[in-house]
Amino acid sequence: MMKSKFLILIFALSSAVMIAQEKLADKFFSNFGYVKATELYEEVLKKGDTSLHVLTRLGDCYYNNSKSEKAAYWYDIALKMYGKDDINPEYIYKYIQSLRSLGQYEEADTWMKTFMAIQNNDTRIKGYNPENIAKYNELASSDKNKVVKLQNLPFNSKYSDFGSYIHDGQLYFASSRNTDDKKLYSWNQEPFLDIYQVSVEKDVDTVTYGSPDFISAKKLNTDFHEASVAITNDGNTMYFTRDNVGKSTKKVKYDKKGTTHLKLYRATLVDGQWTNIIELPFNDEVFSTGHPALSPDNKKLYFVSDREGGIGGTDIYVVDITNGNEYSEPQNLGEGINTEGREMFPFVAKDSTFYFSSDGHLNLGLLDIFKSNIIKDENAEPENLGAPYNSGYDDFAYFKNTSEAENEHTGYFSSNRPDGQGSDDIYSFDASICIQMIKGITRDLNTNEVLSGVTVKLINEVGKIIAEIESDENGSYEFTADCNSTYTVIASKEDYKDDQKKVTTDNEHEKVSEVDLYLEPLITDSQIVINPIFFDFDKWNIRTDAQYELENIVDVMRAHPTMVIKIESHTDSRGRDKYNMKLSDRRAKSTMEYIISRGIAPERIESAIGYGESQLLNECSNGVKCSEEKHQLNRRSYFYILKE
Repeated sequence: MMKSKFLILIFALSSAVMIAQEKLADKFFSNFGYVKATELYEEVLKKGDTSLHVLTRLGDCYYNNSKSEKAAYWYDIALKMYGKDDINPEYIYKYIQSLRSLGQYEEADTWMKTFMAIQNNDTRIKGYNPENIAKYNELASSDKNKVVKLQNLPFNSKYSDFGSYIHDGQLYFASSRNTDDKKLYSWNQEPFLDIYQVSVEKDVDTVTYGSPDFISAKKLNTDFHEASVAITNDGNTMYFTRDNVGKSTKKVKYDKKGTTHLKLYRATLVDGQWTNIIELPFNDEVFSTGHPALSPDNKKLYFVSDREGGIGGTDIYVVDITNGNEYSEPQNLGEGINTEGREMFPFVAKDSTFYFSSDGHLNLGLLDIFKSNIIKDENAEPENLGAPYNSGYDDFAYFKNTSEAENEHTGYFSSNRPDGQGSDDIYSFDASICIQMIKGITRDLNTNEVLSGVTVKLINEVGKIIAEIESDENGSYEFTADCNSTYTVIASKEDYKDDQKKVTTDNEHEKVSEVDLYLEPLITDSQIVINPIFFDFDKWNIRTDAQYELENIVDVMRAHPTMVIKIESHTDSRGRDKYNMKLSDRRAKSTMEYIISRGIAPERIESAIGYGESQLLNECSNGVKCSEEKHQLNRRSYFYILKE
């Protein structure tokens, strides 16, 4: 019987320890201390607590730190132990996101179907395609912090209008709207394409377009196709695509199979007219060459061709331009861009980002627009721009305005998506991002001196760490933040207490929030200084708030593995002097036991001694009436460093 009671007591004590440690972990978690919370939750787990709360919190600790593999591991265990019906669907969604991050799309697809069945009104599954979940969800989802505004341009016709290139306030595009020409292109039974231009005027938030003008110069537009313009920075040279026509421009030329191919041409602006039309030397009668694009310095010309030796149906090539009108041998851009499918419509932005359309890379269907950093990094992988630039239809001919401020992203692309005005339409996009800066100085709270090498984290409203940097030699740190958002900024440094502040941004672009962070030293005058370790009246158990503070002692001793300390504990004056001496000694010993339980070797704590009420901090001695707050000030512990 006695043995049974003993076992029950041991079990009760063990359960109490687990509950206390779980509460401590929760406290660190709520203060974004995910690393410490992880350690504590895992210790609780080792002691037998496999509750849903502990498992999902472990998953959240890793998820919020962008450690997808471990996040998926703990969410998986939680789902296996408790099932989909007893778990908050939000954890299922986080599990899906973690799996996608790891490239485990099939498993993610399975759980997405489960999530859809449970959360059938969730906006995150709107338009979701179960047959192609992995691809569609990644590319078709929109970013709430980056709203893209699209406009079907007012000058689009019921025919094909596509391709955009702006120079000197004029937008050049291709259109088959010229119904005066009785000839129809057999492919789509529309008139042949011609090059048009339309004036563009921007006034703050308003863009006004004039009426499209047919470029009447007979030497530029012919009875057959002309399209896809690129103009040099000085405005004097235009590259464009045209059918393979004879010198008279009245007839097209065919290869032996009866196929007419596209060619690239160069025109020169003379007295306001495009003239001196010259065919480029790397064209041929047996394959097509078209869709020109210039590098920002105009020293390279990119184009599309189905010439022999390519990788797929059509590939993108590049030539060097030398002496103004000489061209190197075409070079295939290789498998970093080209696939066995079709790569078309290249464009190079001012920052040398390379844009193109493809149906061979991971896409939403047909042609999608991609971007790549291949010009700066030959190993760069293409990135699908996703919705709303891309749809399940052909999306192509991307053009980004080059005169915009760095934070603004406006331009044009073309698409044959439904609800347009014609068979192909030009769309403008405005993806201007409202951003602000959060910056400041990290300082010592006691001396106000600058602290360098402080780890500063930016945490969003849901507790996810989205950026982490170290303050520089001047103590400076800086983050880019979204407008209209709330963040927590936390500063951490070895041997210092963390400091954290909340920051709320408004809708003023490029506004700067100055947030200085002050870290309090943990080591002062041969003492580890933490907030008071308070005890309940007449008790010596370590409360959760005390455990939270004692973790600072643990951190310092871990950082200084040879440090030896002694602990002093004190009581208030209430109660008999002799009893208080024993009570304070118990408190000192329980404090020591907690620190040892956290992995600190016992020999590193030389002593833990109680001094009762012999060293009061205020006037609250025996017989003096004091408030509870004043009495509590006397219930404290000190941690003296004996050896560093």
